[in-house]
Amino acid sequence: MPQPHHMVITGAGRGIGRALAEQATARGARVVLCARSAHELAEVTETLRQRHGAQCAHPVVCDVGSTDEVQHMHDEAARFFEGPVTTVVNNAGIVRRGLIHETDDALWSDTLNVNLTGAFRVSRAFLPQMRAAHRGRVLFVSSISATLGSPTASAYCASKWALVGLMKTLAEENRAHGVQSMAVLPGSVDTQMLVGSGFAPAMTADDVAKTLAFLAFDAPDAMTSSAIEVFG
Repeated sequence: MPQPHHMVITGAGRGIGRALAEQATARGARVVLCARSAHELAEVTETLRQRHGAQCAHPVVCDVGSTDEVQHMHDEAARFFEGPVTTVVNNAGIVRRGLIHETDDALWSDTLNVNLTGAFRVSRAFLPQMRAAHRGRVLFVSSISATLGSPTASAYCASKWALVGLMKTLAEENRAHGVQSMAVLPGSVDTQMLVGSGFAPAMTADDVAKTLAFLAFDAPDAMTSSAIEVFG
């Protein structure tokens, strides 16, 4: 009998996170949905439950910028799943724009706190149980901005470059413990975050979610440490 698939998705209220939640539950996974907006989480959760049953999804309001809130989300996931998490998807992110010489400490710190340190906090919280189970995957939604520079997006680009380094280090530390780690680097996705970037959308959130679902469910263990570019 196959083992149940337990997935935690941050930034699950809309965009790529929501699309992945829809695809994962359609494949039989149970999901914990994490986002800062209670309204968005409630709407997504209700939709998923109507389609796939009352026990397919559990919402947790959580700001990954807070260590205490990440711990609360971890504890809620433990109660909901009653077993180890299979996949953690670090998707939560923000973008705030400004030329470097006009960027203040708050903009810089807030961006890295959510995009980079938030992913670190979430990964750190769930790694011990994955290592103990000798099974698990930690996925990161980085960006094509992890391979280039974009004017007015210095903090965002820095955080997304750093996510790849975090992912690769996590992969190396856990090779012997049955835990894989990969990243997806999307180009221009038709989401709210793209607004104001100056780029036209080249793909949908569903396109990126399909790539994440492949990494979560189907990719061979040998793909650990891979950074997959998705251009559209």
